[in-house]
Amino acid sequence: MTTLYALFRKPDEPESFDRHFQESLVPLLQKVPGLRGIQLTRINGAALGESNYHAVAQLSFDNRRAMDEALSSKEGKAVVRNIMSFAADLVTVFFGEQII
Repeated sequence: MTTLYALFRKPDEPESFDRHFQESLVPLLQKVPGLRGIQLTRINGAALGESNYHAVAQLSFDNRRAMDEALSSKEGKAVVRNIMSFAADLVTVFFGEQII
């Protein structure tokens, strides 16, 4: 299992961010071929006080090749364009292989 993580810093307008994510981005994500799961977690705090982060999205794929193919698809490219249109300066993206 390969998981792509998109970690979003706190936006200036959290309600607007959340609305865009739910109304615009989630419908696009649901069309991405090979995507096995979507999870969005709103970050409420940190171990040592306030967090600088608002949310983390987890996108699950069978393996790295499936993720690469999904991101290369027209649907995957639409997701990337959408994220860049509203959160380019807020997002850090990384991925990894599940080991346990």
